[in-house]
Amino acid sequence: MEAFLTANLAPIMFAVLVLFLLSGFPVAFALAANGLCFGLLGIELGLLKPELLQALPNRIFGIMANDTLLAIPFFTFMGLILERSGMAEDLLDTIGQLFGPIRGGVAYAVIFVGALLAATTGVVAASVISMGLISLPVMLRYGYDRKLAAGVIAASGTLAQIIPPSLVLIVMADQLGRSVGDMYRAAFAPGLLLTALYASYVLALSIFKPATVPALPLEARNLRQPNGDSGVRSLLVLVLGAIAAAWLFAHYWGERHPAMASDELGIAAASLGIVGAFLFALLNRQFKLGLLSRMAEKVVFVMVPPLALIFLVLGTIFIGLATPTEGGGMGAMGALLLALFNRRLTLDLTKQAMHSTTRLSSFVVFILIGSTVFSLVFRGVNGDLWVEHLLSALPGGATGFLIVVNLLFFALAFFLDFFELAFILVPLVGPVADKLGIDLIWFGVLLGVNMQTSFMHPPFGFALFYLRSVAPKEVKTSDIYWGAIPFVLIQILMVALIIGFPQLVTVGKKVDMKEQLELRLDSPAPAAEEHKDGEPPPLNFSVDDEKK
Repeated sequence: MEAFLTANLAPIMFAVLVLFLLSGFPVAFALAANGLCFGLLGIELGLLKPELLQALPNRIFGIMANDTLLAIPFFTFMGLILERSGMAEDLLDTIGQLFGPIRGGVAYAVIFVGALLAATTGVVAASVISMGLISLPVMLRYGYDRKLAAGVIAASGTLAQIIPPSLVLIVMADQLGRSVGDMYRAAFAPGLLLTALYASYVLALSIFKPATVPALPLEARNLRQPNGDSGVRSLLVLVLGAIAAAWLFAHYWGERHPAMASDELGIAAASLGIVGAFLFALLNRQFKLGLLSRMAEKVVFVMVPPLALIFLVLGTIFIGLATPTEGGGMGAMGALLLALFNRRLTLDLTKQAMHSTTRLSSFVVFILIGSTVFSLVFRGVNGDLWVEHLLSALPGGATGFLIVVNLLFFALAFFLDFFELAFILVPLVGPVADKLGIDLIWFGVLLGVNMQTSFMHPPFGFALFYLRSVAPKEVKTSDIYWGAIPFVLIQILMVALIIGFPQLVTVGKKVDMKEQLELRLDSPAPAAEEHKDGEPPPLNFSVDDEKK
């Protein structure tokens, strides 16, 4: 028995961890207890030295000193303040009015606002609950299919997991040892593509099953002009003017500053166009010029503040002016200012946001501490080598590895939260992916899209639970589950597209941070008269940091 335990301690340790998790025991304590118990067993069997466990305090202090993890409470606090300040309600009402005249207009509005909330809040619970409270009654009142209404709200809320500033991407970057900014930049295009796929599904329904996605009736459109006009043409002219101003700025400024990076130029030009449109709308309202319709004014005043916050946070991160932690701090301050300007910032709101942020941050840190205890002992009993041999020996090479790992994550997402998956499995499969030549930033985005399904899996998806808690009684739980299935299939399709077309994930040029040291042994051929016979010539040792 002792010989069997010695030879198979790593797989036994992993199997016991799975049993712990399936039993419902708290994840952080299951990880730590599993690590400590098997650490003591390994010491008893002679596989580990007692000194190994003395490394735990240093590893825990290393977690506390990790500046990257500070972005989690900052972005969480920003999202909660924005969600509770009424921004989501204003966005859904305004965008719903904008798209209302077309079939599926409210569904498009939910998807669009879900993407905007994802880029400002990064919190799934806040997005799903807000849209469930505001949009679901409207969609049901005007004849939307209950399954579609529930599915589109739950799916749009989960966009917060892949569109920056996503919390899961922060954790993924930390666990894979990569830059959060690079992970954000790489995930932006897949997040927008996934949003487009959701909208394409609604478009297909509006063509083939128009009765499931009706347009808003005329009496429900309350932003019309006194003469009955929708006011969309005025908005279109304003948008085209802002785009033209941004293009002209980029063209002339780019010619005069050719050394300026293209992403910096694009962000500066877009910021100029957005600010210009906002100032024009402000002047129109202040001086009652009557140049803009009610629809155009409402869209500008509702959409520009969150867009400005997105550019403040993500723009500064993408062009390298701020780290993700600094961007999160600016975002939290920006959210407070927006709530203050809208006269919605109260002491109770701030206390609630701080309380929820503290709970989530503590949850993350405790899981990370537990996973650190587990990983230290697991590596001590050569568990990392066991996982590497198990996964690298799969048929199909890197493709076979990706398929098996994604199936594993998809299956475990039925039972585990994305934080738990990131802290437990990613440190095990990341080194194997690196040895197979897979770029870890691309790999992290792929797993992020996969883990997004953990919020949508019937019957355990957290987004479905959030929606159930606010859905009216006429929406059955089975309606929510069946409505989620098409969007889970779309997410699986997105995983397949990333594997089949890896260029969808933009991975920038990686910088090799390893020092290039070259040891030179110079043995000149000195004159014969300078040395006596039998004496070795002098050797000149030098270390250069550049190749000569």
